[in-house]
Amino acid sequence: MGRKAVIDQRELRRLVAEGLSNAELASRFGVSESGILQAKRAAGLSKPMLDHSRAIPWKLDRAHSQSGPATNLRNLSSAAQGRAIPAEKLNTALRWADRLVSGGLDIAYEPGRGFAEVPAVPGRSLVEGLLAEVRAALEKP
Repeated sequence: MGRKAVIDQRELRRLVAEGLSNAELASRFGVSESGILQAKRAAGLSKPMLDHSRAIPWKLDRAHSQSGPATNLRNLSSAAQGRAIPAEKLNTALRWADRLVSGGLDIAYEPGRGFAEVPAVPGRSLVEGLLAEVRAALEKP
């Protein structure tokens, strides 16, 4: 087991500001790209990770993780948390959520079967709650 590399945070900040890629930084400091990502996180140079667990409260099968509903839920979750996402992706997710809510529907998930639209339970709709969070986040200046 080797010695843990020491990365000077001031130097790291300077090089990141110059626009060096993670691969270039890794080569410069003699560490892996993963090591650079860890150092950036420690130095406060990376965006905080988003938490989509409220929008996707299920453990998704790999086959369903890139489906339309999963993608829409992640995009809505990102917007609700203040992350900028491309307008066309946000609009697609908002139209999908609006269609469900206006139709009295919600989304459900079963690992073997995937996503399904189901009747919404008043006051407990996942999509309705998420849509309200997105609308509130979009109204912030």
